[in-house]
Amino acid sequence: MTENTKKAEPACDGNCSSCSTASTCDDPAKKAHGIEKVKIDVKHIILVLSGKGGVGKSTVATNLAMSLANKGYNTGIVDLDIHGPNIPKMLGLEDKRLESRDGKTIEPVRLTGNLGVVSMAFLLPDTTSPVVWRGPMKFTAIKQFLEDVNWGDMEYLVVDLPPGTGDEALAIAQLAPNIDGAVIVTTPQDVAVLDSIKAVKFIQQLDLRVIGIIENMSGMVCPHCGEPIDLFGEGGGKKAAEKLNIPFLGTIPLDPEMRKAGDEGRPFIIRKEGDEQHRITWEHVDAVMENILKEIKK
Repeated sequence: MTENTKKAEPACDGNCSSCSTASTCDDPAKKAHGIEKVKIDVKHIILVLSGKGGVGKSTVATNLAMSLANKGYNTGIVDLDIHGPNIPKMLGLEDKRLESRDGKTIEPVRLTGNLGVVSMAFLLPDTTSPVVWRGPMKFTAIKQFLEDVNWGDMEYLVVDLPPGTGDEALAIAQLAPNIDGAVIVTTPQDVAVLDSIKAVKFIQQLDLRVIGIIENMSGMVCPHCGEPIDLFGEGGGKKAAEKLNIPFLGTIPLDPEMRKAGDEGRPFIIRKEGDEQHRITWEHVDAVMENILKEIKK
């Protein structure tokens, strides 16, 4: 007779940094133990998260950071989409590189005097180079992006996370102090809303606040007939917010100018000029950014 034996799993001592299974651990409560918060001079950290890709998360992150900087706040944006860093492209900083003045700390790339940016893209030889890393390497990079960067005295740090609920989101939750919470970005269709609900519950499992849900690509106006078209349905984000009893931060229409703004490296929030549809979209974007700030200050 063959006796089936199963190797006992070692007891969790909460020391995730030395655990061989830390990158595959699916228990957020365990992974919150044993990690010291980094020392960084920032009053507010805002995570921008989505349950799935392609919903406009990075668009929201760049416009939020630019909106805060335009209000006079010392602001940073850290691009934690290690495998698909798009923030430099969307801010017109593709040709920039990270530098160090003293050989000890890294200087963020400055878009304006009060808006600094850090991204893996600034370390790659070109825009087509992939990053082939496992969890522990990503954890180390994220820690360096926070504590080894000369951010200075910041009011706000916006964190653009990759889609889903993986290593990057867990790492920032463990490492970063003063996290106000997470903004969840979705589009109206059921598949996207379902994934956004997972993201909400993930953030809640980490004992972080969900600042609210944004419904992006929420309808568009036909450029030919002027009639509204709901390409991805409507109201999914608001229904999810009501179901989960969390704030609904508003809608952002599907507008070709939003795509153009990202491709040209000029956040939409600073482009007020244009036709009537452009103006309506800008008002929606501005209202969403204001709602985020209102929720943070509650």
